[in-house]
Amino acid sequence: MNDVECSRAGCRASARWRVIWRNPRIHSADRRKVWTACDEHVAYLREFLAARDFPVLVEPATAETADAEPSS
Repeated sequence: MNDVECSRAGCRASARWRVIWRNPRIHSADRRKVWTACDEHVAYLREFLAARDFPVLVEPATAETADAEPSS
């Protein structure tokens, strides 16, 4: 599908998911960050962020969204 890699340290697998998050202590509500994830690491990355009480949303990555900013 794409050549975007998973954001998990050491993983070079193709990303199939977008993990959209923000740290509410330092980011305003309109500032969101995106990590990309392979099937193996999507749950790990989501749980890592959720454990820190960061708002997190997971959506499929498509050819159009893999490198795009988060949708509002």
